[in-house]
Amino acid sequence: MQLNLHTHLRILLALFAVSLITANLNAAKRPNILWIVGENFSNDLGCYGQDNVATPNLDDLAKKGVRYVNAFSTSPVCAPSRSCFMLGMYQTTTDTHHMRSHRDDDFKLPAGIRPITHRLKDVGYYTANLTHVGKEEMGTGKLDLNFVNEGKLYDTAQWDDLKSRQPFFAQINLPEAEYDIYDRKSAEKARVPWVGEEWHPKVATEKNVTPPPFYPDHPIARQEWARYLNSISGADVRIGKLLARLKADGMDDDTVVIFFSDNGRLTPRGIHWPFDQGLRVPVIARDAKNFRLFSGKEKPGTVSKRVVSLLDLTATTLALAGIERPFGMQSRVFLGKMADPARSYAFAARDRIDETVVRMRSVHDNRYHYIRNHTPGAGFETLNRYKEKCFLVKPLMRKLKAEGKLTGPALDLMKPFPDEMLFDTRSDPHEIKNLAASNKPAHKAALQRLRNALDTWTVETGDRGHIPEPPEVVAPFLKEMHDWFGTPDWVKDPS
Repeated sequence: MQLNLHTHLRILLALFAVSLITANLNAAKRPNILWIVGENFSNDLGCYGQDNVATPNLDDLAKKGVRYVNAFSTSPVCAPSRSCFMLGMYQTTTDTHHMRSHRDDDFKLPAGIRPITHRLKDVGYYTANLTHVGKEEMGTGKLDLNFVNEGKLYDTAQWDDLKSRQPFFAQINLPEAEYDIYDRKSAEKARVPWVGEEWHPKVATEKNVTPPPFYPDHPIARQEWARYLNSISGADVRIGKLLARLKADGMDDDTVVIFFSDNGRLTPRGIHWPFDQGLRVPVIARDAKNFRLFSGKEKPGTVSKRVVSLLDLTATTLALAGIERPFGMQSRVFLGKMADPARSYAFAARDRIDETVVRMRSVHDNRYHYIRNHTPGAGFETLNRYKEKCFLVKPLMRKLKAEGKLTGPALDLMKPFPDEMLFDTRSDPHEIKNLAASNKPAHKAALQRLRNALDTWTVETGDRGHIPEPPEVVAPFLKEMHDWFGTPDWVKDPS
């Protein structure tokens, strides 16, 4: 039977109406997604067992969700890490692995690789990088991505825009833990303050803390460790306000919340270095009353030992939004009923950071950590002006070493890094005993297994770390860091 034109039009209009209804129903069924992004801290929360912090809001979030204890960033510094989880691809694959690179050139992401916010907008999400919750400035609005030519990434910076524009994807980047350095006057200050230091809860003090054993037992080391812990307590205060507002505005029942930090500790052996302290990060995920995600072994209050990479935030968030992972994306889903098979390994890379050109690679499993140093002679003492100025423990250790007063793991830390390091993070969480030369069968097996895993990852992901940046790209960072943080007196040749 043939249909006339009028009948065809009626059918097409009916199908179009059905598609609109279906689209609206699908949009209504999509959860809101909130990323709470901390700066520069490791698993140093009360719910992870850390003393001398006050994190009641994050502890409560963990009771209502799943807390991951083997989660790792892909870089020990912010811009490469953030570039990775915004794309779902390793920064070493996409040429976004050097700190604050491609800010003033015509670099574009490889074909088919898109920011997560663009993919979410495709299915109707409203996107926010929050700076203000009501009238209160609460987030930094930080991007710090190593790609800048991909167009607008977010719709708003205002919390008040979200209620009428659901479903939404919002992230808030907390100021903690961070030095207050962005006035560019750090070189003039004897001691650089921490953001919010004046009001952070003073739970940790010089007298009640015990810094990790690779720092000297010295008042400055204790003071700096206390400042770091108090910054985490301050972050929890902000998070409490945010979660209270989410509930007060009637959006809590529809909002999946994921809290994580972009990289590890803002401490001398933490940030910048691919030790456990620079890579292990807290991840807490909580589902919503109207969007239940967990089943079986995963339920509120669960502690998961699953190996998670921050790379996996991308595919997980897309899955929450009902978006199939794009072909070739390296990210995996780690959350709830939709989770992919667990990772065996989490990989990480350290490349140029500021003016400091050091290349290192890292792989964790759920117990051992293998680090490969590709820059002979590099080590904890390698010059980085930001760290020399802000991290007072570093110049302290230089001084104590020169005076012959540095001993034990702190003195060992001042030696150049070996080509290979292997640590048992279960028996040696501070990573002070390198097992790479151990003759124990278990250690030899772990070393070979992780070596092979790293070699395979390097090839399969197209790690670009062996390709040096041109000297003319690196040189401006030396001047910028000198002007910003100064150059220590012991540096004879500033270049």
